[in-house]
Amino acid sequence: MDDAAPTRLPTVHIKASSGWRSVSMPELWRRRELLFFLTWRNVLIRYKQAVLGVSWAILQPIVTMIVFTVIFGHGGPLQVKTGGIPYPVFSFLGLVPWGLFSNAVSGAGTSMVTNSALLTKVYFPRLIVPLSAVLSAVVDFLLAMVVLLGLCIAYGIYPSVTWLWLIPLTALALVASVGVSLWLAALNVLYRDVQYMIPFILQLGLFVTPVAYSGNAIHAGWKRFIYQLNPMAGVIQGYRWAVAGGPAPGPWVAVSTAATVVLLVSGIFYFRRMERVFADVV
Repeated sequence: MDDAAPTRLPTVHIKASSGWRSVSMPELWRRRELLFFLTWRNVLIRYKQAVLGVSWAILQPIVTMIVFTVIFGHGGPLQVKTGGIPYPVFSFLGLVPWGLFSNAVSGAGTSMVTNSALLTKVYFPRLIVPLSAVLSAVVDFLLAMVVLLGLCIAYGIYPSVTWLWLIPLTALALVASVGVSLWLAALNVLYRDVQYMIPFILQLGLFVTPVAYSGNAIHAGWKRFIYQLNPMAGVIQGYRWAVAGGPAPGPWVAVSTAATVVLLVSGIFYFRRMERVFADVV
């Protein structure tokens, strides 16, 4: 009786990328379990041995909201116009999407260096590393959304059909996070100064993004157009409209979406361009 023919395993050829190459979606899909594992690992590491655990995801935006309310929400020369929205809700509607963006970028921007041991030992699509860091920020975001729901109900703002717009707006924030993170992650491998610049950039971004104030306070014209190029400006304006009403943020979202697409496409191509030297430099 003849022995059965041996099963032949597929041969995989690994070649260094060259030129300006886009991402291979089929390859990412085949490695989806690795993406899930790294994302969950990032979540566990973030709160490992933390006394308050995931409570930090709730405390940080709440404390910031209280500070903003004391400074900008109780009259005086710094009083912010909110269009009739209670200031605690107004500021929290800015802090929730900004927190998603900030946590994602701060983690993903340094992800290639912090995972250097993994990069130099085994092959996998390098794009998975910053993507997993961005996705791990979603856990904090979901917890903050629960607080936002309770805060809205406390001030008499109840869910309506416009709240469904939060889904594409959140997706836009995640895409913007990926675009910025790919640039920073690749640059941080080559120039380690980037890891020290990221906290400063995010701190500056908090003030040039309409988190504590309304974007409508920026005068219309070319100044507002430049301001709208900030991807998170349109997201936050959209959040406030979807949850609490007010002027439709169509132009804000349109310009921010265009800026996000440019960031994402350029970030992918630059990341893929530099991918071939990561293992050598990191």
